[in-house]
Amino acid sequence: MNCRFPSKYTFPIVLLLLILSLSGCATPKINLFSFGTEPLQEFTIEGDGDEKILIIQVKGVIWDEPKESFLLSGPSMLQEIVSQLRKAEKDSDIKAVILKVDSPGGTVTASDIIYNEILRFKEKTGIKVVAVMMDLAASGGYYISLPADYIVAHPTTVTGSVGVLFPRWQAFGLMEKIGVRRDVSKSGKHKDMGSPFREPTQEEIDMFQGLIDGLNSRFISLVKKHRNLTPEALEQVSTARIFLAKDAFDIGLVDEVGYLDDAVAHTKKMTNLPKNAKIITYRRVEQPDDNMYNTSTTQLGTKPISLIDLGIPQGMMPQLQNRFCYIWEPGLEN
Repeated sequence: MNCRFPSKYTFPIVLLLLILSLSGCATPKINLFSFGTEPLQEFTIEGDGDEKILIIQVKGVIWDEPKESFLLSGPSMLQEIVSQLRKAEKDSDIKAVILKVDSPGGTVTASDIIYNEILRFKEKTGIKVVAVMMDLAASGGYYISLPADYIVAHPTTVTGSVGVLFPRWQAFGLMEKIGVRRDVSKSGKHKDMGSPFREPTQEEIDMFQGLIDGLNSRFISLVKKHRNLTPEALEQVSTARIFLAKDAFDIGLVDEVGYLDDAVAHTKKMTNLPKNAKIITYRRVEQPDDNMYNTSTTQLGTKPISLIDLGIPQGMMPQLQNRFCYIWEPGLEN
């Protein structure tokens, strides 16, 4: 049966679908493809020795939501990181892990879970971890790098941004202009604190700041624990500013400024591995012309899907609203 809408209905239908997709509330899930369902497999990037160095890619926004878009669905970044660490635990030939980080950060809890999982992995296995920062390793991206035994920043890396954000929309001014109001029945005066539909009280502003200060205090305390910073350096870091690689090295946030090859060489030296030690990674499908800079694990047509591609579709950006985040917000545009 050939079903067609009359042309006069075409524009309203398209407009309705667009509004639904932007709202994030009633978006129809038409996930025609799923990735991440194939089991992780080991692939050798270079080397032919028996002992191995595993590279784990971390790219994009750090959070625990499943990766979903209009056509694609897959496991969350957090799930993928943990899956790789669990797989590595079972391989006695793995002697070191390189965490390749390119992230502006993400939610507080997801960042903290990954931090803890890396600590747990190290304590359980005794395996050394080296963090390599690529384009961006800010806020939560730096947070998850802290457990590493050695941190290498690319010469053009942007890092730092040690701090907390609590982004939220405010719509009450617009509602007043258009004559709309929202009534709420609540059990306590603070039950709807943070609502975008009313102006916050000074008491609520102070309460939110207290929560932010508490989460920031944890971040700063972990920087103190893992990095031997001078009081002057810690004061700079505490402003939540970003640093270029050389400045981050000068104040002690990273241990070396170099390239991925330099990180591999240091990892081999640190763990007494031979030059021909295998560099491996976990992917879900074989990739042609594979190398350490490839972040893909499966192939859909001609478009690679990244194993831990934390970049999120624009329609999902509002989901970061009303969450406490260790994130450098301008990095979300990358």
